[in-house]
This record gives sequence, C-alpha cells and structure tokens, in this order.
Amino acid sequence: MDFPLITDPLFYAVAIPAVLMLGVSKSGFGAGFGSLAVPMMALAVTVPQAAAMLMPVLLVMDLLSLSAFWKHFDRKLLRFLVPFGLLGTVVGTLSFKLLDARLVAGLVGIFTLLFLAQRLLLPPKPDSAAPPRWVGVILTTLSGFTSFIAHTGGPPVSAYVIPMRLPPLVFAASMAVFFTVINLSKWLPYAWLGLLDGRNMATSLALLPFAPIGVWVGVRLAHRIKPVLFYRLVYLGMFLTGVKLVWDGFFSR
Repeated sequence: MDFPLITDPLFYAVAIPAVLMLGVSKSGFGAGFGSLAVPMMALAVTVPQAAAMLMPVLLVMDLLSLSAFWKHFDRKLLRFLVPFGLLGTVVGTLSFKLLDARLVAGLVGIFTLLFLAQRLLLPPKPDSAAPPRWVGVILTTLSGFTSFIAHTGGPPVSAYVIPMRLPPLVFAASMAVFFTVINLSKWLPYAWLGLLDGRNMATSLALLPFAPIGVWVGVRLAHRIKPVLFYRLVYLGMFLTGVKLVWDGFFSR
C-alpha cells in the first residue's frame, strides 16, 4: 500500500528545525525548547498530526538520550514522578477527543509564563525548601496530560524539579528517563485513537535522520555547560515556549 509523504515545503521548513530543537531538549533543555516542536509543526499541519508524526522521532531520541545519561538519573525522584506522569497520560487518552488542543496549549503557555514570573520576581533563596509533594503530584500529572495532548509536558514537570537545583547531568538524565516512560506509554493510545496512520508514519521516517543530530548537540552541551548558564537556557526556552503556546491557544486562527 502506498503512503505518500507530505511534500509541502512549508512543512519541512518548520518540521526540520522542530525535530532538531526536540533533540536538543533531550539534553535537559526540554523544559523549553522541546515543547516548541508541536506548535512549530502546527503551522503546517494539525496538532494531532504533528504529535503523531513525532512519535517515532521521540522513540529514537529517547533511546539515544538514555544511552548518554543512563548513570546519572535520580531514582528516588523518578519513583515519585513516573506514576503521576502516567496518570496524566490516562487522563489525556480519555479526554483527547473532547478537548481543543489549541486551548490546552494556551493554558500550558499561561502556566509556563506565570512560573517564570514567579522565579524572577520572587527568586528562591539558597536555603529555601524544595516544592511540597502535593505540588509535584499536580504538576507531574499535568505534565503527563499535556505531553499526551501535544508533547508539551516539559514546562509543568520542570516547574516542580527546577527549584530542587539538581546538577545539570542529574536533571537531564532524570528528565530523559521520565519522558522515555511517558512517551512509550502513548503508543497504544495513539494507535487506538487512529493517529498512527500510514502517511504520518512515512513522513516521520523522513524526519528521523535529523533526530540524532539534535540529541548529539544537546548531550555535548549538557556535559560541558555551567549550571548557571544551563538554567538560564532552560528559562529562555520556557519563555519562548510560553509565548508561542499562548499565541497559538488564544490569538492564532
């Protein structure tokens, strides 16, 4: 059976940079830059199409990032995060056809910008406590939910983990393991919802060669970057994500 690729030049003009940014996000910058992938691709295709096309790309990136960061993740943190992230994917599965993906994106964008405003206006003190666990339950569940809807799960979970001030490699590795589990959990629900059709998967295969390039760049940065600069880049990515998601959710047509 023939599954023709998408041939629109505009699609590849936005999809290739989106895949590269998604690869860099696997170094731990997923708090921001990776969440821009679906909104960027949605300039040329629908949000569900973009999310489906990125599934094989995410699988390759997750495996590459795991191999790079495997020894550095925080087991105790992940034992807390993963179950609530999976709960969020269940909620996303059950509500996917009832929700407007752009509205969800807009709400995630507002939350992201509010978090950044709080960090700038009320910066944490060196001896300040980590966020309470009930906050983590809400944010991590929200992360799984928004990850399922539009692969924009980075900002919520990062809003919980960033104040812990983990070393960059531990942060990057923990996020890599968390999103590998979350992304693997999406495959059966996406197939059940009819999103993994032949055209989407064929187009995804055309984008796959760009996946390891983005991951390679991100991993090299994570191993060499200073913690202060690392988190400044995370914040920049979150700001760009927030603005883009708010625009897509409430102002674009």
